[in-house]
Amino acid sequence: MDPYQKQLFERMTELAEENNKILRSLRNAHRWSVFLTSVYWILIIGVAVGGFYYLEPYVDTVLRTYSSIVTDLGNVKEITSKIPGFGTSTKK
Repeated sequence: MDPYQKQLFERMTELAEENNKILRSLRNAHRWSVFLTSVYWILIIGVAVGGFYYLEPYVDTVLRTYSSIVTDLGNVKEITSKIPGFGTSTKK
């Protein structure tokens, strides 16, 4: 092997080792990225489920109260419709 080819071969070997080092660091960065993204989404979903679990009794109470109010308003409308002249103006 002549000196030029030997020098070229050594340079290519150095570049291949450098590329290998860069590719390994990229692979490690990607692994960390996937891991941290997974942790991020698990936390988001966990907080949402935990929040729902914690707030569910309060939401149920509010919904039952709302349903009761709507039912009572329907009863009031039914009662007022049975009273003749209720809600009409007395001024003419």
